[in-house]
Amino acid sequence: MGEPCQVHLVYEGGQPVMRLKGEITSEAEDLLFQRYSEIPEDKRIRVIIDFGDTGYINSSGIALLIQLITRAGDGRGKIEFAALRPQFRKVMDIVGLTEFVQVHATLQEALNS
Repeated sequence: MGEPCQVHLVYEGGQPVMRLKGEITSEAEDLLFQRYSEIPEDKRIRVIIDFGDTGYINSSGIALLIQLITRAGDGRGKIEFAALRPQFRKVMDIVGLTEFVQVHATLQEALNS
């Protein structure tokens, strides 16, 4: 077992950023959705998920991300990904997730866009 998921909600220049750390598996569900719900509705227009410290994502973790993207879309918001490792990007490309989210090479690139 690797490091359990941690989700830190921070604001960079007023922009909500969910920093994921550790392993993104089904065990991350409560924490992921709790942090998202802590973002004020008027700030959910654009939420960046920073994968810079993510060590592992399994199929359950990808399913959680899909749920989060769907929830954001239902509320007229959008999720963007930053700092995805190449192997995670490849998997997300294969499952078609990157058709629904903008992907940035780095968190700074996401903040600047």
